[in-house]
Formats: sequence, C-alpha cells, structure tokens
Amino acid sequence: MEKIPMTRAGHTALEEELKKLKSVERPAIIKAISEAREHGDLSENAEYHSAREKQSFIEGRIKELEGIISLAEVIDPKALSGTIKFGATVTIVDEDTDEEKTWQIVGEHEADIDRGLLNIRSPIARALIGKDEGDSVEVRTPGGEKSYEVLSISYV
Repeated sequence: MEKIPMTRAGHTALEEELKKLKSVERPAIIKAISEAREHGDLSENAEYHSAREKQSFIEGRIKELEGIISLAEVIDPKALSGTIKFGATVTIVDEDTDEEKTWQIVGEHEADIDRGLLNIRSPIARALIGKDEGDSVEVRTPGGEKSYEVLSISYV
C-alpha cells in the first residue's frame, strides 16, 4: 500500500480522534443500545435503530482511522528547506486581485482550507510544488485560470 504523507500535528489529531472514539463514543453507544433494548420490541424501537446506526458509523470511522494511521508517513517540515514541497507554509498573492493567502501544504486527511491547511492533491498545491519565491504559478481551478506569485516559503 502507498504511504500517506502527513504532518506530526495531523497524525496526532487522527490518533486523538481514534482514542476518543474507542474510549468515549464506543462505550456510550453500547450503553445506549443496551438501554434501548430494555424498552422492549426492537422492531418498532426508534432509539434502538438510531443507536445501532450510530454504532455502525463509529465502527466504520474507527476502521478508517486505523487504516490511515497504519499507512501514515509522518514528515517533519522543520527538517526541510528549499523549493515548495510537502509541509511548506507558502504565502502567495493573486496577480489579478492582489489578495494574499497563506497555506501550509498537508496530507489530504488533515486538510482544512478554513484553517490554512491545503490538501497536497489540490490543484493549487500541485501547481506550487517545486516552485520557489518569486515564481509565477498558473492554476486551473473550478472557477477558471488563476495566476499567483509565490511571496514566501517557510518550513515551520
């Protein structure tokens, strides 16, 4: 199987979610199913069916997280330098609107554009990989062609 790149912070967040699901969510849903069973006829027991559905979701998420974590390749951005690569924090400016944006390029399971974490598989990240400060980048986005200039690169 192919390794999944991620930062230490992303890996830690996934491990914490897994721990919470196993130690808090799973026992709570087992208790809820047990209580719903005590209410009698299961065929018409909405609480029971709802709890079983939630249990199915939790167990699926646990399996998914275990798979991701087992394939994770934790990359420390602090050990890197030079052109843009995984883990880089990049500040770019839109050449049409002069709007500046700063993103860190991270693995797909830790990406969150609202927090400035850009999925390495996104069109913008793929266009930025290998570029250096001062380079101009053309990106085909769902909204059309965009031009950006790389202002700064750091590995924090």
